Amino acid sequence: MKRCPWCGDDPLYVEYHDCEWGTPVHDEAKHFEFLLLETQQAGLSWITVLRKREAYRRAFEGFDPGKIARFTPAKVEALVGDAGIIRNRRKIEAAVDNARAFLAVQEERGSFDAWLWDFVDGRPVDGKRKDPADVPATTALSDRVAKELKTRGFSFVGSTTIYAHLQAIGIVNDHLLSCFRHKEVAIQAADREG
Repeated sequence: MKRCPWCGDDPLYVEYHDCEWGTPVHDEAKHFEFLLLETQQAGLSWITVLRKREAYRRAFEGFDPGKIARFTPAKVEALVGDAGIIRNRRKIEAAVDNARAFLAVQEERGSFDAWLWDFVDGRPVDGKRKDPADVPATTALSDRVAKELKTRGFSFVGSTTIYAHLQAIGIVNDHLLSCFRHKEVAIQAADREG
């Protein structure tokens, strides 16, 4: 079975690749979980965050934006001391700010999902990548989404982070054409549209 080479042979990475990465997400809780984790990853390897995912789930109230939005400075201070997560104060504070901004988008648009998928008219972009070197770090789409997120008060949402997010949640299908998941993800997206 051929996979995208970035997942290597680490079982955690392989499972993430095979079961989650690139699958179109339409669940509000999953949207926020992926966004929170992507912003924590900024400047680090994804496997570092993936290995800490369960600690993040515990520390960040099951990724519930309503609960995170109410975190106090004392709670942030406690998280800075939590060895299970990345103890970067600015990233932790950004998670709280992003939870508030996420809730504001939901209130304004009905759902974060609808707002985000509107950038691609509800249809995933198929990158049709043949080689890992073909996969960009940013695109015009990630530039637009990152700019809009920043306008809405989100932080740690640069274009590179947002492109990784768009790939993870299936707005962009960047599984290589040779990867068994490329076709599966394309079929899942088509089924949803049909």
